[in-house]
Amino acid sequence: MVTIYRGRPGLSRRELLKRGSAAGALLIISGSAVLNTSEAWGLESTTLKPETIATLIQMARDIYPHDQVPDRYYAIAIKSHDELAGKDADHKALIEQGIADLDQKSGAGGYTGLGWEEERVAVLKQVEGTPFFQAIRGGLVVGLYNQKEVWPIFGYEGESYSKGGYIARGFDDIDWL
Repeated sequence: MVTIYRGRPGLSRRELLKRGSAAGALLIISGSAVLNTSEAWGLESTTLKPETIATLIQMARDIYPHDQVPDRYYAIAIKSHDELAGKDADHKALIEQGIADLDQKSGAGGYTGLGWEEERVAVLKQVEGTPFFQAIRGGLVVGLYNQKEVWPIFGYEGESYSKGGYIARGFDDIDWL
């Protein structure tokens, strides 16, 4: 059940408590690193600003939202942009300018300051045709979904050719369909 809080859709108290700390995950910027204390991981940025990395992680979660996927997998997917920015000055400029534009369109608190997913998605829709957005979205398709650690979360067992195919391995055992 969704309740209305100050005129905006939000979580009921019961739903917030059910979701626990995942709903309140906080990214902390310390030096050149982005830290997540609730999931106990950190990501050091080598080229991009840590604030940029934090915004990219939030942007990644808003583009491909999966509540059951922890932030660390989004961070791993975003790390490739930091590495590419170190090799390609044009890519670095594309990312940093794209984040600046995103923050400018978001208002005083910037993109990560928007507390509601609907507000962030509305800002993303304003930039979805830009090369910046397409670079992030395209990189996430491979960077997020090619992580073998994420596959079990979605119920994907990996390729089956080397194991004789799906027919003999329960191709019809999907319990969520």
